[in-house]
Amino acid sequence: MLYYLFTYLRDTIHLSGAGVFNYITFRAAMAIILSLVISMLMGKRLIKYLQYKQIGETVRDLGLQGEAQKKGTPTMGGLIIIAAILVPTLLFARVMNVYIILMIVSTIWLGMVGFLDDYIKVFRKNKEGLAGRFKVMGQIGLGIIVGLTLYYNNHVVISREVTAGNPSGVYNAAEKLEAGEFVRKDENGNERKYVNVRTATTTIPFLKTHELSYSRIAAIFGEKNLDIATPIIYILFVIFIIVAVSNGANITDGVDGLATGVSAIIGVCLGVFAYLSGNYVFAGYLNIMHIPNLGELSIFIGAFVGACVGFLWYNAYPAQVFMGDTGSLALGGIIASLAIIIRKELLIPIICGIFLVENLSVVIQVWYFKRTKKKYGEGRRIFLMSPLHHHYQKLGYHESKIVTRFWIIGILLAIMSIVTLKLQ
Repeated sequence: MLYYLFTYLRDTIHLSGAGVFNYITFRAAMAIILSLVISMLMGKRLIKYLQYKQIGETVRDLGLQGEAQKKGTPTMGGLIIIAAILVPTLLFARVMNVYIILMIVSTIWLGMVGFLDDYIKVFRKNKEGLAGRFKVMGQIGLGIIVGLTLYYNNHVVISREVTAGNPSGVYNAAEKLEAGEFVRKDENGNERKYVNVRTATTTIPFLKTHELSYSRIAAIFGEKNLDIATPIIYILFVIFIIVAVSNGANITDGVDGLATGVSAIIGVCLGVFAYLSGNYVFAGYLNIMHIPNLGELSIFIGAFVGACVGFLWYNAYPAQVFMGDTGSLALGGIIASLAIIIRKELLIPIICGIFLVENLSVVIQVWYFKRTKKKYGEGRRIFLMSPLHHHYQKLGYHESKIVTRFWIIGILLAIMSIVTLKLQ
């Protein structure tokens, strides 16, 4: 909103200094600061309100060290994160940008699903919360919205250089031109021609030919069915990513500060990708996919990182508030949607490596238990307890040490992901 206000003041009144709002870096920095302020100030007040209303977490008896002290800790703190993301985004971002709209919808959508789950647990005194099928339905619903928007919206394009070897800028029949040729100057001042293309394409890490079109996958069903098969395959893939990552974030949120800190690290990594891919100069220099108008996501991501860090002030051990499913499902949905929009979904196993391992530890544990029960008559376990962070708690590691080491691994994974920009 402020972007449009200051643009008006600059163009009509010629207000000195109003042009600073044209700079993405300035607005992203302001979003980070404001989200930190909101999360820290709102956090203190919300914690007091939740304590007054006796809205506390009901902790299952898992036999873990320090478990008893967590009982009664205020939950539903994810409301702090959501507010600290949305307010700076609405103030500093160009809210008519399709990517910003999509991220606002993603935040509210899964935030509401998580809120319903927490509400049933806390106010209805039902420890099971919202039935799993309804959570998955909510995640699938968001996947359909994100997939349809990214596939069919005319403003969702990538920029390609027109060369002698590719005079149209189009690689295959499934791609649609959305604009005529336009000229840009590179870092050496040389003019180059580009076109904007609407296509369902993602980035393949570590390969020189680093683009993969979903139409190539759909081609296995025959060239005649591309127009039908491509969007179906793309949307199914988007749904799978959103379900997997949001559940991974939910599972990871079992130790004070773990999901919050890991999400902040992932946010920084995705912010780097968004800014570089949204800037045609950097994209050209690094030989990566240029996505016009993507840089605006830096404001949202700045608010996201600031909200996570601000919430961590109260969520670090010993936690004064838990985010609940209100926060964890929203965080996972945000991260998944961002990765898909930035076209880095194939990097998710690395970027979200912590979420992946936590998810796999549960799947492996359940699978092995059922297999051994069928074979030996009693179920056996690979881990002392799943998800993985509980395994280390059972081994006697303190929560703070587990969280810190997971953060370090998360930072290493983020660095590895960013390095893929040059390893092509």
